[in-house]
Amino acid sequence: MQNNDILSVLSRSGVLLNTSIRFWRASKKLKAEDLGLDPDTVTNHLISLGHKKLVPREALKNFALIESRAHALVDSATFPFLGGIARYLPNAKLGAVTARLEGLEQEFVFELSRFKAQYSSLRVEAAREWWDAARRLVNDPDRLVATIEASMPQAAELDRYFSFNTHLFQVAVPEKSSQLELIAAADQQAIADARDRAAQEAARKIRTGAEVFVSDCVATLRQETAKLCDDMLDSMSAGKTQGVHQKTLNRLVRFVDQFKELNFAGDREMEEQLERVRREFLSRTAEEYRDSSTAQARLRTGLGKLRDTARELAHQDASEIVASFGQMGVRRFNLAA
Repeated sequence: MQNNDILSVLSRSGVLLNTSIRFWRASKKLKAEDLGLDPDTVTNHLISLGHKKLVPREALKNFALIESRAHALVDSATFPFLGGIARYLPNAKLGAVTARLEGLEQEFVFELSRFKAQYSSLRVEAAREWWDAARRLVNDPDRLVATIEASMPQAAELDRYFSFNTHLFQVAVPEKSSQLELIAAADQQAIADARDRAAQEAARKIRTGAEVFVSDCVATLRQETAKLCDDMLDSMSAGKTQGVHQKTLNRLVRFVDQFKELNFAGDREMEEQLERVRREFLSRTAEEYRDSSTAQARLRTGLGKLRDTARELAHQDASEIVASFGQMGVRRFNLAA
């Protein structure tokens, strides 16, 4: 099997996703000089400077909430690619994830327009509150307030501090130089050689990491399966509804569906184990489990076995799955020929 085959299948099975969210944090790192103090006389364990809020935290809390939701969405539906340079998003999750990110971006834009509309009054109020505080704290309140005001952008500059960007990339390796810009003839060959060496080195690293990436994705999904079983067993032991709650069962149903969507590498063994658990244990409701101690015991045993199997598989060599994944590219090539 060639690493090129794995890269080819990866490029067809998903995309690389990068989501970047930026917003003004509204904080200023105060220095001793800002307070009219001699920095050589400030004792750190008595006086705390550091970052101080310029506007109330509530004014920006929705931006932080949108950011956390976007990151949680991406983390739950993707795999870190080659050390985290981007996130690998399987095709099965592409539509849902991009649609949800678009929705979060619209929320972000709405919050930005709302924040900009109230920013002038926030700026004035912040200056007033800092003035009141500065009169009690320092001998030169004008100096401190001027520092605070200078740290707050003008309303017309706010767009520079806010952005919500999502980019999709194809998995590929860099190619050799095909042409060069118009430069001195004597330099062309040296530049071409340097570019080609850089492209070859980057390609080598990507191809080497491709097998490891697929193997890590397989292990991650297996580990998540084991963790879910542990969480469910803990929830059943500590539950207030005689051990089984419908939310606990629904969580497993959602996980089985999500596993299939994220299983781009084709881990058939783990997928079959999950489907078996779905057939055997998820046809009953939580109320039916609560009415039968025998059924509860069987559910606990089934979850325990699934957990142990997932842990065992997570520590096994996944080279056979990786090889089969790479062969998908060979089979497609042969069919096309």
